[in-house]
Amino acid sequence: MNRPIVVGIAGGTASGKSTVARKICERLQDCRIALIDQDSYYRDLSDLTYEERLEVNFDHPEAFDTELMVSQLRQLKQGIGIEKPIYSFKECLRQKETLRVEPRDAIIVEGILVLGIDAIRKELDIKIFVDADGDVRIVRRLTRDIKERGRDFESTVTQYFKSVRPMHLAFVEPSKRWADIIVPHGGHNVIAIDMVVDAIRQKLQAASRAEGKA
Repeated sequence: MNRPIVVGIAGGTASGKSTVARKICERLQDCRIALIDQDSYYRDLSDLTYEERLEVNFDHPEAFDTELMVSQLRQLKQGIGIEKPIYSFKECLRQKETLRVEPRDAIIVEGILVLGIDAIRKELDIKIFVDADGDVRIVRRLTRDIKERGRDFESTVTQYFKSVRPMHLAFVEPSKRWADIIVPHGGHNVIAIDMVVDAIRQKLQAASRAEGKA
């Protein structure tokens, strides 16, 4: 098995990263793809009370167990399957269960800081930043957190202005400079997504040709 192509997809909260990742996977159904989401690697906070966990800045690089994420990403690159953590946003806790992820021809790594954290960025072959207007992102974030994560309007707005927005300006937005491809307008930019799919397919085909000559 060739070393897999590793694609990083970064961008602000609710920018459309997951949508872009999903559409890439849909258009590469003939390829074997593994998906690693940075959200699964929030640090284990089981030693804190629920109230204390709510005060944690989940948008700072230190909120993530980057060492575990990089270790498991390297395992996949070496052809070794992993047990990916499962994280509960409603409880702000890592679950006891894990999700088995097998090695694949391509690995998509998605999360707000996959370009902003040096140790993760070094593992990437293709770097993508999904861009979207701030007002669009905050509306999407409000809708998602209230409907899917059991938050109320007031706490969601407070969190946005207390940590989400400042961390976006400090860490997420500056990481755009590392991107090979910028996808404007989130997950609805068909042309940009087609470009990304073509780039991934070309790299996979080149790797396959190289293996055939070996």
